[in-house]
Amino acid sequence: MMSSHLASSSSSSSSSLCSPDAHPLLCTKTPSRLLQRRGRRSNLSYPMTRRTNLERMRSTLTVKARDGGAASGAVETAVVERPRPSSFQVSRGRPMPLGATAREGGVNFSVYSSNAASATLCLISLADLNESRVTEQISLDPMINKTGDVWHVFLKGDLEDVLYGYKFDGKFSPEEGHRYDASRILLDPYAKAVISRGEYGVLGPEGDCWPQMACMVPSDGDEFDWEGDLPLKYHHKDLIIYEIHVRGFTRHDSSKADFPGTYRGIVEKLDYLKELGVNCIELMPCHEFNELEYFSYNSVLGDCKMNFWGYSTINYFSPMLRYSSAGLSSCGQDAINEFKTLIKEAHKRGIEVLMDVVFNHTAEGHENGPVLSFRGIDNSMYYMLAPKGEFYNYSGCGNTLNCNHPAVRQFIVDSLRYWATEMHVDGFRFDLASILTRSSSLWDAVNVFGKPIEGDLLTTGTPLSSPPLIDMISNDPILRGVKLIAEAWDTGGLYQVGTFPHWGIWSEWNGKYRDVVRQFIKGTNGFSGAFAESLCGSPNLYQEGGRRPWNSVNFVCAHDGFTLADLVSYNDKHNLANGEDNNDGENHNNSWNCGQEGEFAITSVKRLRKRQMRNFFVCLMVSQGIPMIYMGDEYGHTKGGNNNSYCHDNYINYFRWDKKEESSSDFYRFCSLMTKFRHECESLGLSDFPTAERLQWHGHLPGKPDWSETSRFVAYTMVDSVKCEIYIAFNASHLPVTLVLPERPGYRWEPLVDTSKPAPFDFLTSDLPERDVAVKQYVQFLDSNLYPMLSYSSIILLLSPDTSA
Repeated sequence: MMSSHLASSSSSSSSSLCSPDAHPLLCTKTPSRLLQRRGRRSNLSYPMTRRTNLERMRSTLTVKARDGGAASGAVETAVVERPRPSSFQVSRGRPMPLGATAREGGVNFSVYSSNAASATLCLISLADLNESRVTEQISLDPMINKTGDVWHVFLKGDLEDVLYGYKFDGKFSPEEGHRYDASRILLDPYAKAVISRGEYGVLGPEGDCWPQMACMVPSDGDEFDWEGDLPLKYHHKDLIIYEIHVRGFTRHDSSKADFPGTYRGIVEKLDYLKELGVNCIELMPCHEFNELEYFSYNSVLGDCKMNFWGYSTINYFSPMLRYSSAGLSSCGQDAINEFKTLIKEAHKRGIEVLMDVVFNHTAEGHENGPVLSFRGIDNSMYYMLAPKGEFYNYSGCGNTLNCNHPAVRQFIVDSLRYWATEMHVDGFRFDLASILTRSSSLWDAVNVFGKPIEGDLLTTGTPLSSPPLIDMISNDPILRGVKLIAEAWDTGGLYQVGTFPHWGIWSEWNGKYRDVVRQFIKGTNGFSGAFAESLCGSPNLYQEGGRRPWNSVNFVCAHDGFTLADLVSYNDKHNLANGEDNNDGENHNNSWNCGQEGEFAITSVKRLRKRQMRNFFVCLMVSQGIPMIYMGDEYGHTKGGNNNSYCHDNYINYFRWDKKEESSSDFYRFCSLMTKFRHECESLGLSDFPTAERLQWHGHLPGKPDWSETSRFVAYTMVDSVKCEIYIAFNASHLPVTLVLPERPGYRWEPLVDTSKPAPFDFLTSDLPERDVAVKQYVQFLDSNLYPMLSYSSIILLLSPDTSA
């Protein structure tokens, strides 16, 4: 359900989905119960390179005609091409490092291709890029400009405002895995910026969704003032993560941002995030992608469908250029600096930055997708292929990156190192990370380990207990020190929550936490024990493997699926706005509308919904592990019941700053106070699972928990070095209950949180007007060591000295 991007589909949105039991091979659509990745590609054919000005320059030579022409003495004039001498000094170059590297007054170009017969470096001016022309081509001599499988060349000359790409020639034999086409201009996989369109959502020349793209040529002058920025290096247990979409966060007019929808727009709102209590943001995909990938008219809303989420990577070293306010300025360097500024300014405010990275597939899709980079450079190396060249599709998006191929896994590690060292990113969340554990299509022991292993009968895509890529990342001297979070499943049925290969340092999106918490809070029988495990950091999943509570990233909602407000307002998905007849998206949401379907409801239902939202947030903040909040949930953002909003660049996905400011959004106050409370409590972010010395379970009576099938009540106390002791209880029953509280001689229990109370009395701060009056309403109960709990509510009580004794 929580996998996070879209499948390539045909032009018909009503095409049937693959069977849930279908083999991943050639499956280009996925059952909605597994993944919401449906979409439509337009103008998929990549533009042919037009004849360049250089190619039009010809000289006329006089030659004698052969045979009959010579005998008769006739002379013919023939037109032949004579290329102009290069305007650059060209030399052999070096094979490493890969990519384009400025050095020694020039630029070294290096690219890996193990199966190409020839390679050509294409240099392109900005003017020629708009006309899909190549300004100058430099053919690479395999005897001089190739070392092993690496093609390389070094250029000196005026490379200002010059872009580059490659042409590769070789076999076009799909059944053998080769798809070379010398007419294609390809992106360097190691390019640091990709240049095409400069403005988000604007079509290319002649309405082209896929105009010619090219790579930025670096220069020695590309320096950025980090002002001494260093990693914050928070311990995992202290994090509160906020999942955020760069464009969606500030694009709405109510944001009043000077640079809406950009990296700079987020910088303008960092103080808000700090106020909310967030100390870590997780950016939804910021690698270069094409937001026009699914571009088509949506008759339901009267606008156009977009690839809004961005889970369809074009290049893994380049920041999404159209998320910057700089656009094409400085051939992409200003966009890079804008991303760096976001990181630097976040760190100044004590906020770490994680990136959501998509190393499971690329934007090139299935066999009919565009040829942009990887497919044209070395298709059989980069993609997981069947023996006859078909694409395996464990991603649900048409292709699967061949992650455990030696060269590909090195490429992935190099990309992660770049973002960690050059861009100062604090960590990564890996989309569909289980694909990273599957054997490559060239898998065999000799290929991977250098020698055969007895009994090694692994086939393509087989899950590996010790996958080489995860091994490399986990033991890399740089990457071992950053946050690593796995979405531990894929669309091929591999579900590894609690069993993902971790080397002691990987955390996981805990999908089981999400499911259990949703079921318990809405009042489903049989979940009290599992709910208690979730509150403790899911030791049933992580303790046996030697991991800790912080290996669990706890979430109730994320970018796909219902928002928190919709989780308590809809029993069913309402995805008609996607233009797919409500056939896309997850059908099993574990949601409850509290009695009426939809946003508009009677007053009693609305009150219950607010109570349930507070219950979910209390649970998230008091659970051991790392809590993650989805953007907008803190004020009750609604998508109108749409649980698969991948294609909407509009109000559905935009953070509504006006709604957040409304008096009715008292939920924001509650969330801010709960995050602050979590930060203050030593016991709510433990480095290990709680034991009986610290935690005691209770029922309606002290020390008598009820774990029966029909129990909908869970309560416990936690010894806390800051707060002395905390009492936390959840009543998910439709019936109220009066609790008997644990006796603590010389102390009394004081109310702090009660989700059944209207705001602002749902959280009793010390400076709250009329706080004393509110507390007096509890006095007769607390004097008798009792507390009344309404149905569907949760409470937090604090132990304080009894001054009246």
